[in-house]
Amino acid sequence: MSDRLAVLPQYLIPKQALTAFAGWVAGKERGAVTTWIIRRFVDKYGVDMNEALDSDIANYPSFNAFFTRALKPGARPIAEANLVAPVDGAISQFGAIEGDQIFQAKGHRYSTTALVGGDAALAARFAHGSFATLYLSPRDYHRIHMPCDGRLLRMVYVPGALFSVNPATARGVPGLFARNERVVCVFESTRGPFVMVLVGATIVGSMATVWHGMVNPPRPGEIREWRYDDQQILLRQGEEMGRFLLGSTVVLLFPPPPLAFSPDWAPARPVRLGEAMANYAAP
Repeated sequence: MSDRLAVLPQYLIPKQALTAFAGWVAGKERGAVTTWIIRRFVDKYGVDMNEALDSDIANYPSFNAFFTRALKPGARPIAEANLVAPVDGAISQFGAIEGDQIFQAKGHRYSTTALVGGDAALAARFAHGSFATLYLSPRDYHRIHMPCDGRLLRMVYVPGALFSVNPATARGVPGLFARNERVVCVFESTRGPFVMVLVGATIVGSMATVWHGMVNPPRPGEIREWRYDDQQILLRQGEEMGRFLLGSTVVLLFPPPPLAFSPDWAPARPVRLGEAMANYAAP
């Protein structure tokens, strides 16, 4: 069966209602029932609780509390690199932005302008730059950290669909990451701007950032923007910047010149938070 046929049911199911219901269930505190659900999840997906700050499943009051669990100090050392992986997950794609086009999967590309919610001026700053798309599966650690030092400038909520973001869907749904609901975070670094896009998905109940808290819900169906130009919100490399409630994807944009990505990187390869992602090209 082709990927396009495989994802056809996703066009038909009520994704918004399913996501709202999943978020409601995940936030409930139901004692032994919650512990049973978490235990089944851990067993099914092979979650390594030994690296969690609290490894006792019974101590998590809700599924959301478990899903956004903290790691033990030192569990993810930060590599000596200009840019490090901001999440645990797998590499979907990475490389050069060709003009304003980002490679999604064979036969599929989408524009930087569409990704950032239609802001052509912002997107133009990343023309011929670099991108990385990282997929977080259900078993992964779901907090998102900084790839480098950055000062927050803006955050934009962009409404959209809620397709799954797994590899098969990325191959089957055109423009997937620019169609789904997303939160666009714009930072300034010593090497210019960079963007971290938190992409929602089916049953991703919400996305949150450390400076704002929960961004969604609510889901008002229109673009919302928050500006931080007049504030000094500084986050260091490796610091937490946000989290997903259930799995999803992060897309990163960097301006030219193109980055020198780690020679170990390849599509579908697992990555761990803090490992070397890329270095800036030599001047």
